Amino acid sequence: MKYAFGVDVGGTTVKLGFFSREGVLMEKWEIPTRPEDGGSAILPDIARSIEECLARRGVAKQDVLGIGIGVPGPVDDDGNVNRCVNLNWGVFNLHRALGSLTGLPVKAGNDANVAALGEYYDGGGKGSRSMLMVTLGTGIGGGFIWNGQILNGAHGVGCEIGHLCVDLSPEAEPCTCGKRGCAEQYASARALGRQARRALKAQPERPSLLRQAEELSARTVFAAAAQGDALARELLDRVYDLLGLTIAGGCCMVDPELVVLGGGMSKAGQVLLDGVEPRFQHHMFHACKGTRFALARLGNDAGIYGCFHLALNAVA
Repeated sequence: MKYAFGVDVGGTTVKLGFFSREGVLMEKWEIPTRPEDGGSAILPDIARSIEECLARRGVAKQDVLGIGIGVPGPVDDDGNVNRCVNLNWGVFNLHRALGSLTGLPVKAGNDANVAALGEYYDGGGKGSRSMLMVTLGTGIGGGFIWNGQILNGAHGVGCEIGHLCVDLSPEAEPCTCGKRGCAEQYASARALGRQARRALKAQPERPSLLRQAEELSARTVFAAAAQGDALARELLDRVYDLLGLTIAGGCCMVDPELVVLGGGMSKAGQVLLDGVEPRFQHHMFHACKGTRFALARLGNDAGIYGCFHLALNAVA
């Protein structure tokens, strides 16, 4: 048998998956991400964990097709990483760095893009030819897949729709990219919690279930809205509209047949689709009217599945 590894590097943990060539997930596990000292321990930790897996399973390296790895930052087709802020990484070639530590072929990609690849093959996008995935979490990520291939772009930032400018009004807090007006400043999970805090402070006399919440987060806003809370519904209406506008802009550029919504906010389920899709229809270019919407299905495993396919495609 032949095998491959999928490695999804996050700011807190690294998720690893060991797959058969046929795409069967045989084992998955996590190790801590150690970003201190410029993130110098991250790749050695991954290499050590892979070696331990091979030893545990009695698999020789010549039976491993390669490693696919997703990271939270721009990566070009040649494996050049251009700063991963959450990992404290600068600019270097990830293919060479991890390859030299493991002695295995490596193929790297942006984490949102590889999550999209996982959903394309094994999740909400299965059966489609072209798919735009929008990841709604702390930020907003995007990934476009065409015929099984990721659109990376010239600088490794293809379909970063979270940084489309959707609002030019003054915003006190800059985006993590340093700009203002980015979609993820207004329509991400973190932004929704921030807007809830601002709304409660600005309207101290207005009753709301949100005042009883121990933590103001996207989850608590969705829960309050489901119970009929007017303020929570107003906050979500604004988010739905900006998401519809953002996705409409992305679809004008890449024209997918399917949009898949993933990330933590997608756990809201059908209510998210019901909120976003009509706003997309309002903002869209008329020729994109047939674009379908679906929810992601793989959850936190989307990244390791996508990284597996990244490795498999590299040797195909």
